[in-house]
Amino acid sequence: MTRIAARGAALLSLLVITLAFLGPFLWVLVSSVQPEASLSATPTFTFSLANFQAVLTWETIILPLINSVVISGSTALLTVLVAGLAAYPLSRYQLRYRRHFMLTLLFTTGLPVTAILVPVYAMFFRFNLYGSVPAMVLFLTASSLPFSIWMMKNFMDGVPVSLEEAAWVDGAGWVQSLRAVVGPLMAPGIAVVAIFVFVGQWGNFFAPFVLLDTPEKQPAAVTIYTFFSTYGQVAYGQLAAFSVLYTAPAVILYVAVNKYLAGSFNFGGSVKG
Repeated sequence: MTRIAARGAALLSLLVITLAFLGPFLWVLVSSVQPEASLSATPTFTFSLANFQAVLTWETIILPLINSVVISGSTALLTVLVAGLAAYPLSRYQLRYRRHFMLTLLFTTGLPVTAILVPVYAMFFRFNLYGSVPAMVLFLTASSLPFSIWMMKNFMDGVPVSLEEAAWVDGAGWVQSLRAVVGPLMAPGIAVVAIFVFVGQWGNFFAPFVLLDTPEKQPAAVTIYTFFSTYGQVAYGQLAAFSVLYTAPAVILYVAVNKYLAGSFNFGGSVKG
């Protein structure tokens, strides 16, 4: 009886948590198809695509989404590349100050990006980088590296060194072994790091808002701010429709790499006798 009561309490807690998370999503979905959506989403049989038609313009959604894909995708690719190269010696060599370096990385992950945006903003102006998308991508990459290196190193530790040693015997260098042996075997880990960085930068509002000077360069996370007027009026229906379209690319990306995220490291058959 005690076990049944504990199981029922656990299921009830999970149900409450699920409803708490599903509530905002249901509000977005219902409000996006309501002609006169308000702050309280009311179920109705009146549906319309007017909100989607209003936001499906080049300036409102298409160009900001392209900017988001370019900024988030470039940041994720650069972060994975640099984090992989940085994690390799940390995983494979007995460095003297490796523990101190890893603890420093762990400490820097606790620093919020907003805390360093003021000096970064001044530096961008000092070197005439204000409004530069490549410069902002480099800054976002640098801010994403500490935790990415930490994760990448842990994933790389799971790849047996004996597989690389077999490649070295065949004449491969460390670059070849990293590309042809370690990389394919830790593909799930690389996918995890890439998704983590991409989704994190996809929702980044403050850094692009501060470092980019024109709306033509800003991502969708900043464009969503335009649905809030100066006098506190909010276009809830258009905001909900924009949110649905804004969320879709991240969801599609997750589904596309789901087999890597759901998979586990499998080294069977990696070494031939």
